[in-house]
Amino acid sequence: TQFHDLSMQSITGEEVALSTFKGKTCLIVNVAIVEDSRLSTQVATLHEDNREQGFSVLAFPCNQFGSQEPGTDAEILEFATSKYDVTFPIFSKIDVNGDSACELYQWLRGQTGDEDIKWNFEKFLIGRDGEVVERFGPIVTPEEIAPRIAELL
Repeated sequence: TQFHDLSMQSITGEEVALSTFKGKTCLIVNVAIVEDSRLSTQVATLHEDNREQGFSVLAFPCNQFGSQEPGTDAEILEFATSKYDVTFPIFSKIDVNGDSACELYQWLRGQTGDEDIKWNFEKFLIGRDGEVVERFGPIVTPEEIAPRIAELL
């Protein structure tokens, strides 16, 4: 399985083939949009600053860390669009660890040493070819990743 072979459900319920992102550099982030406004704002800015060059953030709400994303998909979407004017794709809430982890996160972990996701806002940088370029822990800020993204655009 490769990144572009997978599909995930959008936050509004549509199936999204990740092949849609072929030729783009992507940053996959498990988010707690409602809980962490500072990081959510930074991720949104990173997306806006680079989207014209073929970059996209792909956000995956997850409630596995401190129950920080307890809302329904509709509540998360409403919050994200009203508070942050989010323009990047947000997907349906998922699990990233354990037996219930979605296929995408099983694949991402498998590509990067199979370690569990540590907390919200762990990030995976995906190259235009669909390969994992780098994995960044939760404390690495979007600003710190920006130069690495610029290299790939």
